Amino acid sequence: MIAESRPVQRPPGARLLVIDAAGRMRHVPRADLATMLRSGDLVIANDAATLPASLHGTHIATSTAIEVRLAGWPTAILDDPHHFHAIVFGAGDYRQRTEDRSPPPILHPGDRLALGPLSVRVEALLGHPRLAAIRFEGRPDAIWAGLASHGRPIQYMHVPAPLALWDVWTPIAGPPVAFEPPSAGFALDWRSLVAMRARGIVFATLTHAAGISSTGDPELDNLLPFDEPYSIPAATANAIRAARARGGRIVAIGTTVVRALEAAGARDGIVRAGNGVATGRIGIATKLRVVDALFTGAHEPGTSHHALLGAFLDETMLRRMDAELAANHYRTHEFGDAVLVERDVGSGRLADPPRRAEKIV
Repeated sequence: MIAESRPVQRPPGARLLVIDAAGRMRHVPRADLATMLRSGDLVIANDAATLPASLHGTHIATSTAIEVRLAGWPTAILDDPHHFHAIVFGAGDYRQRTEDRSPPPILHPGDRLALGPLSVRVEALLGHPRLAAIRFEGRPDAIWAGLASHGRPIQYMHVPAPLALWDVWTPIAGPPVAFEPPSAGFALDWRSLVAMRARGIVFATLTHAAGISSTGDPELDNLLPFDEPYSIPAATANAIRAARARGGRIVAIGTTVVRALEAAGARDGIVRAGNGVATGRIGIATKLRVVDALFTGAHEPGTSHHALLGAFLDETMLRRMDAELAANHYRTHEFGDAVLVERDVGSGRLADPPRRAEKIV
């Protein structure tokens, strides 16, 4: 597979590998996504907008150049811009491989960071010298303004040109709470949503604070994804109950939607409206309780995004998928090609039978 280097959200040649519950594969244009779905399906996408979460500045005590990448919200409250978890790098930027980035100066609680117009204090280290809890000082409106004026989208070396904020906002972007884009949503546009509606497919959204995909440090990368808050509207919870009652599938647009829905339904398979925090990894040992199919980017083995596909496909099918993607030169990363996978009927991951309406409370 080849990393897609052009920041184009809906390139005309984007492709889609479709893998159904019986393991059959076919290649179609990604723009044909709606035709791969069924009447009665419920499609759920993440409407989080992406923060300009990369901030360059100085570690005051040592006058050392640093980059701070916001990486997590410490609570489920997503409207307070004072507190974040962050990855701190030394000098450099996205033009270097993340794993080659220099470490920051030794950080201590109480250290001050100057990030453009923003003043930041290190509150605590979180078990690793590059992972810190930080606090922005000042009024919320001044912090938001400083992020907007000084911050840049988090970016990696495979995209050589600097990203603008609009490059990483999906067409349905709403609350600015994600640290990297919920990029499966790049494939959506008004034309695709109209096509879904014409086929009897229902569309809904939730908000999930999509986290970072790489820190460049193996110890930290093994912890990804970090805990990620989410919010599920009442309309979406109601739509899930209605889809189950009519026998429709729950189709997630992106891995963040899977994380949110499975966290919300972990207790009994029923998704209720409200806020929560998705914790831990979803993978080969996970029994899915809510999501029946997943539309997501083409991900490389070894990433947490790829591991999540193990909840839908057994190891043999995962290897077949990887071989098919490689043989057909699919493009990876956020601007690349995509896959649509159903739960594997042979692995115990098949959805529970649709609940009757009277059993849903």
